[in-house]
Amino acid sequence: MRNRSKLTPVEMRAARAEAKRLGISLAELVRRPLPPAEAARPWMRFAGMVESGDAGASERIDDVIHGQRD
Repeated sequence: MRNRSKLTPVEMRAARAEAKRLGISLAELVRRPLPPAEAARPWMRFAGMVESGDAGASERIDDVIHGQRD
């Protein structure tokens, strides 16, 4: 028995829009392999790699990233 998952109407609209954006058919879109998670969010390879030298930085993340507000 095959698992025939159906897309919701919202998912189907999103899939059609993505196929149109790529200039391919919906059938071609669903035949393509899914990209690795890193490709979908390339910035994730840097997660956890920033060091501030401040042991309390995680409690003041906005100040650490954006600078202290005046």
